[in-house]
Amino acid sequence: MRSHTSPLRLRAALALAALCLAAAHAPARQQQPKPISGHELDRALTMLNSVREDIRKNYFDITYRGIDLDARFKEAEARVRKATRVSDAFRVIAQAVVDLGDSHTYFVPPVRATRFDYGWEMYMMGDACYVLAVKPKSDAEAKGLRPGDRILRIDRYEPNRADLPHIKYVYYQLAPRETITLQVQSPGQPPRSVEVKAKAKQGRATTDLNDPNVWDEMEREAENVRKVTRQRFHEEGGLFIWRMPHFDISESKVDEIMGRARQSKAMILDLRGNGGGPAVTLQRLVGNFFDREVKIADLKGRKELKPLVAKSRGADAYKGQLIVLVDSMSGSASEVFARVVQLEKRGTVIGDRTAGAVMISRYYGHQGGADVVYYYGTSVTYADLIMTDGRSLEGSGVTPDEVALLTAEEMAAGRDPVLARAAAKLGFELSPEKAGTLFPFEWIK
Repeated sequence: MRSHTSPLRLRAALALAALCLAAAHAPARQQQPKPISGHELDRALTMLNSVREDIRKNYFDITYRGIDLDARFKEAEARVRKATRVSDAFRVIAQAVVDLGDSHTYFVPPVRATRFDYGWEMYMMGDACYVLAVKPKSDAEAKGLRPGDRILRIDRYEPNRADLPHIKYVYYQLAPRETITLQVQSPGQPPRSVEVKAKAKQGRATTDLNDPNVWDEMEREAENVRKVTRQRFHEEGGLFIWRMPHFDISESKVDEIMGRARQSKAMILDLRGNGGGPAVTLQRLVGNFFDREVKIADLKGRKELKPLVAKSRGADAYKGQLIVLVDSMSGSASEVFARVVQLEKRGTVIGDRTAGAVMISRYYGHQGGADVVYYYGTSVTYADLIMTDGRSLEGSGVTPDEVALLTAEEMAAGRDPVLARAAAKLGFELSPEKAGTLFPFEWIK
């Protein structure tokens, strides 16, 4: 969870992924590329120092989990000075943070001028990685990649539950690639190799705040994201299904949605793929399900912190039956909500074990330049959450009351038996075929 908006999560396996990518991109020895110098080197060193100070001043554990912070960043500085490309320098900065082993503490590099759309999305289900969706008219579709294909290798990596978030971090932020070679296996078929090309979109190398077109462009992009990540619903015969993709909504919006749900006798809160969001939204959501104050968790930080408590919505609290759906991509606030439901015996949690990425962080943003600027930052954990059973969910996640996973065949066919199972448990008829059409995967334009 966070008190300010921040991008993707990062954990310890990034170190290996980053090192491997650096090796994969390394030029032949005889070329002997020169290290970056001048403005690019100064910029990278400034970023490194900013990240170090953000962690030194704000990290929740003053021992930094036993890591010698100064030594680690001194070593990183030497490596930045030897980096032959800016992307290599960014990987070094990211690696300097990795050994904290913290899901919510990571380096946020500047947005790249060229953005890569790979045209497919991957997803951990149980202990295996699958293609979740393929974008129409993409190279991935043309090469025969399909939902439900099991991903055995991504270039040189064998994806697993621990590594996948970090592989995504490297490919999408630290070192995007024009081509990715996949080894995949369709249901009932032998493994095959597929080389997928990304669609490159050339953007602005820098942001000139004096250019009025910049603000129009940023608003258009933001609107595209809002459309794809909107809250979605389905109401039928006394059943209210809320597909909640994230917690980045206001408290008043939570109340508004719960006001719609209040007329239904049963509710399914679908938190699959929900990576979390602000703690205040979590508190408001919890308060909408209880007629009493609920302690969510104690906060463990550098100084004494007040417990995370949800105030009841009183007579407006939802009183119907509740089922919460989670999966391997349910992280942070979504995991905490699911665990509160379990601990307070308020409903049933169904799905896959969650991400185990549960801390509270703040985002510290920085910028360089004057009229033409670049932005970067650090997400830093300032508190661990200790649930009312005395345990932290970091690294372990939430085990559902009922484990329910899709099969590759069901993914390929677009069926959703997990949602259908939840509806049946509440006494409603919903076929897997229809469930699979309620909330189709959508792509950002």
